[in-house]
Amino acid sequence: MSGRFALTATPEQTAAFLGLAELEAFPARYNIAPTQPVLMALAGPPRAPGSNLPDRQAMLVRWGLIPAWVKDTREFPLLFNARSEGAAEKASFKTAMRHRRALVPASGFYEWQQAGAGAAGQPYWIRPRHSGLIAFAGLIETYAEPGGSEMDTGAILTARASSGIAHIHDRMPVVIEERDFARWLDCRTQEPRDVLDLLRPAHPDFFEAIPVSDLVNKVANTGPEIQERGIVGPQPGKVRRQKPGADDSQMTLF
Repeated sequence: MSGRFALTATPEQTAAFLGLAELEAFPARYNIAPTQPVLMALAGPPRAPGSNLPDRQAMLVRWGLIPAWVKDTREFPLLFNARSEGAAEKASFKTAMRHRRALVPASGFYEWQQAGAGAAGQPYWIRPRHSGLIAFAGLIETYAEPGGSEMDTGAILTARASSGIAHIHDRMPVVIEERDFARWLDCRTQEPRDVLDLLRPAHPDFFEAIPVSDLVNKVANTGPEIQERGIVGPQPGKVRRQKPGADDSQMTLF
């Protein structure tokens, strides 16, 4: 998965989908990028006996997980994706896998199909065929800065791409189905090993991929026009551009 996705549903639709009491108003976001605030939902404190309130809570986290043990963030890569295959054992993610599993609401994501050296990558808007919201598997880590302040950070888990989009990229975000929300979020009784079966590629027909223009390459472009169908033509002789969503401090794990 690349470092861009979108959330264009209303706060009311998003809250209902995630099983939250309510959400503060927020605008449609068409081009969410690493280091920006990302909405995540996680299990809340136990409910009082007889309470009918939702047992989930929403958080805004910085997209780019920082493990608690990091001493100098300037020397640590930005972990906005995490390979699901080894997340339960990898030092950067194992604590969050055990204690802070989350759901990341999304309307879809973007990926770039590379065409070889000297050619521009073709971006795709990849969305569920049934439309509506989906939830990526997320992880949250609270990082205590040297000055004493705390920052909530997060990452999105990825899996190998399903055959429907493997021709574009070999990785994709893990999608947690609605029926599995409670089990994924239950860090009290469900060990990481108990939820590994949820970390799988989506069905090959789940997503549809729509070629779009290179407007999405710029984080400053945040309107719905970036999802309109378009083709990026060959640009021979150009230096291969860096993959959108990454710079010298932004590294994926695949």
